[in-house]
Amino acid sequence: MEVILFERVAKLGQMGEVVRVKDGFARNFLLPKGKALRATEANKSRFEGMKVDLQAKNVETKAAADKIGTKLDGKAFPVIRQASETGQLYGSVSPRDIAELLTENGFEVGRSQIALNVPIKTIGQHKVPVHLHPEVEVHVTVNVARSADEAERLARGEIVTVRREGGDDEDEAEAVKAAAEAIFEPGAVAKSEDEAAAEAPAKG
Repeated sequence: MEVILFERVAKLGQMGEVVRVKDGFARNFLLPKGKALRATEANKSRFEGMKVDLQAKNVETKAAADKIGTKLDGKAFPVIRQASETGQLYGSVSPRDIAELLTENGFEVGRSQIALNVPIKTIGQHKVPVHLHPEVEVHVTVNVARSADEAERLARGEIVTVRREGGDDEDEAEAVKAAAEAIFEPGAVAKSEDEAAAEAPAKG
């Protein structure tokens, strides 16, 4: 589908450009969000009539985003969560959590503006992009720790997690076991291993 962009869209084009996109992307995102219109002759004429207003609005919103970005860029925010000694969280820190954290600190930011593809699941300092405007991106550091004291130690660059004996191999084995337990009923994994062992001589 060909659409006319009403604003700059990353990796796609600038305001006013006619671009070809997948139908699903247009119907599920660009059109309902008001970021584009189908590139019909009628809509092209409509865009020309709206162009001046759209450009003025874009300048205004970009200026507001720049103002917030100047204060927000590079800031660090502590997040307290429960976690194991190895630093694995008993949960996660999602884009919604980060948006609420920034809002609580005086920065009006929506969940959709937090460019975090995968929730944070480990203790440490995590750099997170924030899209304040199609043309304004800043970064904040989310300092995930088990206490305020630990957050300060992380900020100083200290290592606060404990590596299990056996190193990465054991950690990986634990992760595989946990993933299996999350899929199967308790005991199902062990049972299948016992059955495999019992069937081995028969196969031989």
